Amino acid sequence: MKSALKIVPAACLALVLALGAAPATAQQQPAAPSPGAIAAAKEILQLKNASAMYAGAVPGMVEKVKTTLIGQNLNYQKDLNELAPVIAKQLAGRESEIGDGMVGVYAGEFTEQELKDLVTFYKSPLGQKLLTNEPKAISLSMQVMNDWARNFSEVVASAFRTEMRKRGKEI
Repeated sequence: MKSALKIVPAACLALVLALGAAPATAQQQPAAPSPGAIAAAKEILQLKNASAMYAGAVPGMVEKVKTTLIGQNLNYQKDLNELAPVIAKQLAGRESEIGDGMVGVYAGEFTEQELKDLVTFYKSPLGQKLLTNEPKAISLSMQVMNDWARNFSEVVASAFRTEMRKRGKEI
């Protein structure tokens, strides 16, 4: 088990621990989502083409773990490279577990009626436009944030230099 923990990225391990951790105190569990809510959540994720986000998750994880194992076991590089496609093939399809988890999240966060309303919205002309244009809008928004951060970091650095000069120190 220790060797397995070495290869799991810290963020993934934290997520696994958080999801699998038992509650510290007895809490009332929310009601299980209805079959209608689950169906509507699946439809929303299909309309949003959510599976594209995790389509390469299995081969990507196999490659990541292989690289980590090679770093820890240089003598086994040839074997690990040969095994990677075999293991990827054995585990193919497991990315659907991500989709199932996402369905559970949507079905747990929205009521059945809200999910049905969202389906109706995503099928409307405006909803279709959102589905088409949102990835570009998000990408452009990320660029705005990155540009701002790059420019603002210079403002902050300049403020530090100014204040350090007041103390008689150049940086």
